[in-house]
This record gives sequence, C-alpha cells and structure tokens, in this order.
Amino acid sequence: MSAMADNKPELVELTDTQRKAQRRRSIAIALALVAFIVVIYVLTIVRMGPAILERAL
Repeated sequence: MSAMADNKPELVELTDTQRKAQRRRSIAIALALVAFIVVIYVLTIVRMGPAILERAL
C-alpha cells in the first residue's frame, strides 16, 4: 500500500527466463500480424483479379 501512497507504481523485475518467454511471445505476435497482413493483401489482389492492371491511372 505504500507504493500507492507516494504515487509511484511498483515495478516487477523479470527473471531471464520470463524475459526470454516474453520476447518469444512478442516475436510470435509480430509474425502472426505480418502473416495476417500478407493474407489480406493476397486476398484483395485475388478478388480484384487481372482488372487491377487495366485501370486508369
């Protein structure tokens, strides 16, 4: 409760194992996000078909 009295948040020190697990999770989330973006991009191009190359610029 003393941490709340002086308005300073309590900081949790992570162990090396926890830091490595957190990094692996972050990398997995980043890769999943990139894969999702690629899938959406490919689906968009496929749905538009070859007509996308024949549009006026």
